[in-house]
Amino acid sequence: MSRQTRRQILAGLAGVVATGGVAQAQTAPGLAAPPPRKPPPRPGRLIEEAGLGAAVRYAVFDPDGALLEGRGADQPVAPASTLKILTALYALDRLGGGRRFATRVLRHGDTLILAGGGDPVLDSDALATLAGRVAAAAPQGIARLAVWGGALPFIAEISPEQADHLAYNPAVSGMMLNFNRVHLAWNSGGAGMAVTARARAHRPVAYTVRAAGVSGGPVFAWRTDAAREIWEINRSALRVAGSRWLPVRRPEIYAGDVFQTLARAAGLPLPAPEVIGDLPDGAVEIARIESPPLTEILRGMMEYSTNLTAEAVGLHASGAADLRASAGAMRGWAARQGIEGLDLRDHSGMSAQSRVTARAMAQVIATLGVRDGALRGLMRHVGLQDARGRAQPGDLRLDAKTGTLNFVSNLAGYGGLPGAREVIFAIYVSDMERRAATEGRELPDGVIGWTHRAKYLQQELVRSWLGRYG
Repeated sequence: MSRQTRRQILAGLAGVVATGGVAQAQTAPGLAAPPPRKPPPRPGRLIEEAGLGAAVRYAVFDPDGALLEGRGADQPVAPASTLKILTALYALDRLGGGRRFATRVLRHGDTLILAGGGDPVLDSDALATLAGRVAAAAPQGIARLAVWGGALPFIAEISPEQADHLAYNPAVSGMMLNFNRVHLAWNSGGAGMAVTARARAHRPVAYTVRAAGVSGGPVFAWRTDAAREIWEINRSALRVAGSRWLPVRRPEIYAGDVFQTLARAAGLPLPAPEVIGDLPDGAVEIARIESPPLTEILRGMMEYSTNLTAEAVGLHASGAADLRASAGAMRGWAARQGIEGLDLRDHSGMSAQSRVTARAMAQVIATLGVRDGALRGLMRHVGLQDARGRAQPGDLRLDAKTGTLNFVSNLAGYGGLPGAREVIFAIYVSDMERRAATEGRELPDGVIGWTHRAKYLQQELVRSWLGRYG
């Protein structure tokens, strides 16, 4: 090798070192490039691996409202509590986010009237405030205490198909207290049963609701006598001390009973309450309390999925005389906004007969939900979990509304990953055969594990869409 050739080779190597390998990259294009990103799993594979034996329907939109992908997107499905998304937007449009609901005390002659204004979040603490204000007014010569709940129609239970004892299936009325439920606590063996109108600070006894242990029969059986609601509870189910909520079916007399107790504690003895059908002309208001604004009420509804709140605000918005007519009015409103594919029976999604489509619900979020940004502020962050229901970390963010019935698990809202473009989605997972077979049962065999797997599938589907379209 000549000296000149050797100098040329060394000069070339020095150039490679000096340029940090650029020369090598230029002579061997792509050698230092990262391997291609593994494509996200296809939805069909994820659904098969979940092993749910269920129908899975979904629609995925981009933030501009364009459909990216769908599976059975136009097939009717049971919405469960995802229907509360539409109810929230309907109530905001019809009533306004600042709307408040007043509970008043009126006087007419020798009668004091507790007049409900359809406040779905009234509790014993707020009622204690109202009782204190009435006591401070020191009304004299009161011979009657009446309760009026005519601000909304009376509905004995939201979903007749559901079991009587489920606290999320109470009566609806213009006079509602503690979500129309009572708190039952008992000692081991069912001894020492106590029924209270429980709130944060006040827990008065609910004298018009009684619990009694019995030696046989169903776990819970409800009946009424002239003065009270009575829950008969099979003692065999009360082996250890515990507690639970039970629904109220006579909300006016319940609220009047609690108000009487709270007024007495404030120094104002009152007679036993009675229910009236109409407010008398000329009644004079002596005290009132008001609910939080509607936006705050709806935020709580979306967080805790309170069925009573959904039905109450839906009835306020429609002015209809019953749930089916009210749901029809909401459907008509949605149709005028360009949303089709709805067949509704209520506002909460409890009815087994209500139907939506995945496309319609995703369209609701992508179109109606962006007006004034109202919906995004109502959605809650849904935590991640594994297929066994255990919380797990991750950077996937789900701001969405869940919807759960026996063997029905739904999720609709917004999904995002750092650095990825967000997607809007509605996912409906249902085994309607098993759903029908377990109608009215609280926790049928297999439903907990099935629901955990369905929720895990939902988050993995969203993650796959973000990997593909984000």
